[in-house]
Amino acid sequence: MDPVAVGDTVANVSGTLVRPDGTVEDVPLGDLTTDQPVLLSFYTADFSPDCIDEWCSFRDFDWFTSGDHVEVVGCSKSSVGLHRRFIDYLGLSFPLYADPDLAVSDAFGVTYRALGVSRRSRRSCFLLDSDLTVRYRWLGEHWLDPTRDTPPVSDIHDAITEELGTPETETFGF
Repeated sequence: MDPVAVGDTVANVSGTLVRPDGTVEDVPLGDLTTDQPVLLSFYTADFSPDCIDEWCSFRDFDWFTSGDHVEVVGCSKSSVGLHRRFIDYLGLSFPLYADPDLAVSDAFGVTYRALGVSRRSRRSCFLLDSDLTVRYRWLGEHWLDPTRDTPPVSDIHDAITEELGTPETETFGF
């Protein structure tokens, strides 16, 4: 299956969501988009160096952490316990889906086999509106392993503000 495209509507998949306060619940994706758009960011695994860089970039970019215009939500095959430690270790204010069977990843068409062996999510970001329609997407394109690309947070911010028509805000140099 190819990755979902801009304009596609995704299924209202459910997954185990670990919130920043450590609470865990099964949450359909549509419940998260009720109040505001969601930027769903797929990544490989908690504590891998590239993933730490990715989540520190989102955390340190004030526009994403404010939650005023979009809610950032992560998704990887890491377990609930690992997600809790990852959130605490990095001081994240974002919820993370634990997707060990890659069902959420499959729904977006971003599951692949690394070097033909291990199934994982391709590093990617999707902006979803209240109807679960994809309004923006970014896909990792690394020639050897698409989990090696790190989302260009500043470019994603610019694309989302343009797509949503939100006013420019101070980004503290990022």
